[in-house]
Amino acid sequence: MNTASLRDMIAATRLTRAGRLTEATAFLQRLLHGEAASRDAHPPVGAGGPIIDLVAETIEMADADPSPRTEPAYRVDAGRGRFGDADGAVRPPMPAALRSFLERDGFKPPLGGLASPSPPEAPAVVPDGAQFLTATFSNQVGSRPYKLYVPSGYHGQGVPLIVMLHGCTQSPDDFAAGTRMNVAAEEHTCLVVYPGQTTAANMSKCWNWFSAGDQQRDRGEPSLIAGITREVMRQYAIDPRRVYVAGLSAGAAAAAIMGAAYPDLYAAIGVHSGLACGAASDLPSAFAAMRQGNRESACRLGTPPEGGARQIVPAIVFHGDQDTTVHPRNGDDVIAQSAPAALLETRVEAGSVPGGHTYSRTLHADTNGETVLEQWVIHGAGHAWAGGSLAGSYTDPHGPNATREMLRFFLEHPRRANPQRV
Repeated sequence: MNTASLRDMIAATRLTRAGRLTEATAFLQRLLHGEAASRDAHPPVGAGGPIIDLVAETIEMADADPSPRTEPAYRVDAGRGRFGDADGAVRPPMPAALRSFLERDGFKPPLGGLASPSPPEAPAVVPDGAQFLTATFSNQVGSRPYKLYVPSGYHGQGVPLIVMLHGCTQSPDDFAAGTRMNVAAEEHTCLVVYPGQTTAANMSKCWNWFSAGDQQRDRGEPSLIAGITREVMRQYAIDPRRVYVAGLSAGAAAAAIMGAAYPDLYAAIGVHSGLACGAASDLPSAFAAMRQGNRESACRLGTPPEGGARQIVPAIVFHGDQDTTVHPRNGDDVIAQSAPAALLETRVEAGSVPGGHTYSRTLHADTNGETVLEQWVIHGAGHAWAGGSLAGSYTDPHGPNATREMLRFFLEHPRRANPQRV
């Protein structure tokens, strides 16, 4: 996204939040018709920086407009896609031109896929003998809550651990319900941990994948996610060769970071509708990466903490080719970042889900003939978890089943004693 487009969005948001909907609509209609907005048309914006989330609610305006209001003051309710006033009363729908512009340039629920935003959360259904526990982890950086699923078949034996990182506006419970990863983990006797982002860290509960301070080993949010992982490993009999991390959208971008920062901890990663590690380092570059990708990222997957040659961290990537929130090119970037193409043999397969989406599946095999990278491009799909349940938010039930395929890929890839280095 260029600077002018970002400035236009901030200006439109300021008019909207000031309650000047007539002006905002006229302003956006000019922009929608390709007219350049004059510098004078942009109201001044407060110094407070926005938290990346592509939701108008996160753009903070420091200066209130003193002019009398002929319309009620509105705010965007990102979780419900509607407007309300300061006391929470729901107002009429936003004008069509305003909604069109905001949605075109990303000011919408940040995981705008096929499903509606989060339904009211209901208690998770836990089979007899299983547990879905609530805990909190703290270190020198801060603290984060998390949920931990312990399957009924766990009796102290060594088992795999899956770390699941939710997307913006989601929660561990919502993500568990939408992906149905607990159901798959019950079948395969895996533990699943869901770290939770807080509104204090990001107003829309996005993992801060675009922040340079949250892309490094033992710093920022990576230290918290790794800390949660290690805490579960201390408390339960986790097979250290079978620890994996996956996520959706902002959580997927964070999962890519974890694979880069901790190749000694995670045996493989799953990236669903996300971005490559280091695709952005600040707000403007984040918008640009989400719009067009960024293969020239600042980090590389599998860099050992002691330095030296990096190793291939197996990765499975899912992306809808109609994703308008995170450009599908970002899925290509994750694969390109994972290992040099010259070292891998590639095979492409086509498939379809009965009554659902078609897809292309690209398998990248190493010199031993083992598939180490797997990329699924889902035709006609948007920004949503493939094959997920409508019990959670931002899911596409038309498949393919990303949860089962991701878990299958993980279980096929325990950490090798002598991984291939690149």
